Amino acid sequence: MTNRGASSSSAPFTKSWKYHVFLSFRGFDTRSNFTSHLYSNLRLQGINTFMDDDELRRGEEISNTLLTAIEDSKISVVVFSKNYASSKWCLDELVKILDCKESNQQLVIPVFYKVNPSDVRNHRGSFEDALANMDCNM
Repeated sequence: MTNRGASSSSAPFTKSWKYHVFLSFRGFDTRSNFTSHLYSNLRLQGINTFMDDDELRRGEEISNTLLTAIEDSKISVVVFSKNYASSKWCLDELVKILDCKESNQQLVIPVFYKVNPSDVRNHRGSFEDALANMDCNM
């Protein structure tokens, strides 16, 4: 992952990124299988990857550590899984990721883990249920 030339049109690529990749995922669904394998393989390829651990998730609000890691990442990989939308943390991360996509022109790569992309896009199935439950809890 090299930086491109320093013209004004490539300004986002000249930023000094702390991480190449930020992984956003629902730990309950994918931490011990898909996401941990993805993380390990990215690291083996020399790709500096941020993956949170359970120790970071102690408060009810998304931590500054995660927000900063998102801002400091060139790419965010969002692993959509069955219970992703049921997590306020995941949804807060997703909002920040999309903000950084717009403001920093970061690349966002969606991965659909055992979930239909159209269910995510159209808020159907487990995503419909999770978002409805989220509305009830707010």
